[in-house]
Amino acid sequence: MPLHRGDSEASDDKGGGRRLSVNPFYGEANPVGGMTEAPPTHRLGDAPLPPSTAYQLVHDELMLDGNSRLNLATFVTTWMEPQAGVLMSECRDKNMIDKDEYPRTAELERRCVAMLADLWNAPDPGAAVGCSTTGSSEACMLAGMALKRRWAARNADRYPGRDARPNLVMGVNVQVCWEKFCSFWEVEARQVPMEGDRFHLDPQAAAELCDENTIGVVGILGSTFDGSYEPVAELCAALDALQERTGLDIPVHVDGASGAMVAPFLDEDLVWDFRLPRVASINTSGHKYGLVYPGVGWALWRDKEALPAELVFNVNYLGGDMPTFALNFSRPGAQVVAQYYTFLRLGRQGFRAVQQSTRDVARSLAARIEKLGDFRLLTRGDELPVFAFTTAPDVTEYDVFDVSRRLRERGWLVPAYTFPENRQDLSVLRVVCRNGFSSDLAELFMEDLGRLLPELRRQSGPSTHDKDAATGFHH
Repeated sequence: MPLHRGDSEASDDKGGGRRLSVNPFYGEANPVGGMTEAPPTHRLGDAPLPPSTAYQLVHDELMLDGNSRLNLATFVTTWMEPQAGVLMSECRDKNMIDKDEYPRTAELERRCVAMLADLWNAPDPGAAVGCSTTGSSEACMLAGMALKRRWAARNADRYPGRDARPNLVMGVNVQVCWEKFCSFWEVEARQVPMEGDRFHLDPQAAAELCDENTIGVVGILGSTFDGSYEPVAELCAALDALQERTGLDIPVHVDGASGAMVAPFLDEDLVWDFRLPRVASINTSGHKYGLVYPGVGWALWRDKEALPAELVFNVNYLGGDMPTFALNFSRPGAQVVAQYYTFLRLGRQGFRAVQQSTRDVARSLAARIEKLGDFRLLTRGDELPVFAFTTAPDVTEYDVFDVSRRLRERGWLVPAYTFPENRQDLSVLRVVCRNGFSSDLAELFMEDLGRLLPELRRQSGPSTHDKDAATGFHH
């Protein structure tokens, strides 16, 4: 059954749920012809509707959605050039999995993998293997499966067995897809907790959680909680030391859902990628700072040895022998084409300019919020163009949930949420700056926040009692 429930009130006598109210002008030339009965919403209607009517009904309901450009909660791209939209429209009927029928789309995917392998400093970009996915969640699943399969092959003498349960080490700040991976693939999740003002993984603490059953360690290049980079190089060094002491050779996967498309352009001296021999695989979201509409992600392995051959299936599909190692099968090719367009359009200099502009907006906005005096910054937007902040210690009249709710009244979607175990005392607001969130929009945001503060300061105390219901945290 679906996880969501529709309106149950005003049900019609056939159990179809609430009916839509239809304006006679939505019909054909005769404004009342065929419009004597409004269509149901929870069952198929008895007769078809004119396309203009169906369009207008759906369009009107979607007007109640938030404005995606004002959504400062999402990392997902909300603006692309019109030419990219045209290309996507031209490719929306192409099935990405059918590489025999659409060989040029398959070639563009191959080129994107090669470009990313070069960008992420693979030892031999031509030997790196990878694929497009529907997003980073699928890419993480694939990377996790490869880690588990490689561990199982190394421990074939005792796995499967009662005393050999695989585990994966990560920070408690990981995206929920990693918890799903561990649940779906029966892997123990070992999480490094937050501590004090450290809001992500500690390398030494991660190494101490590793043992002979550890399939790998996940490093996050850009935590969704606060936008900070995890120290991947220090993590690899801690695991190098562990191997010297114990002989355990633990690979690292870098979840670069956001940062893997920021750091190569803005933080070129930061070593986090395939330059580190212990990094076996990397993923990113093309639809985040890869600047493409959802949904496309990428998973890459440093070489063929890092991706077990048994995970790659050769499928005879529509007359062609096609290797595939994605979880999904049929999916549109439009996003992959749009990713190639973006790579072609921007190049390294263009990406650097776009990401630098976004970081500049984030840092400037964070500094201006700090100057208000009501808030304390946790991060400043100088890694991911993302920053988190909470109310200052002397602010007792309102909390971050009040701020989030009042900003929503102005159209701004800014998530407020409580940090996980060990720092559940800390509730924050988080602002994600993306391409399209310009300095002009940031100025409007500051104006609206400034208008709200006098009213919030006059409150007698925070008005949000159910913080679990109030949270707007979305990865």
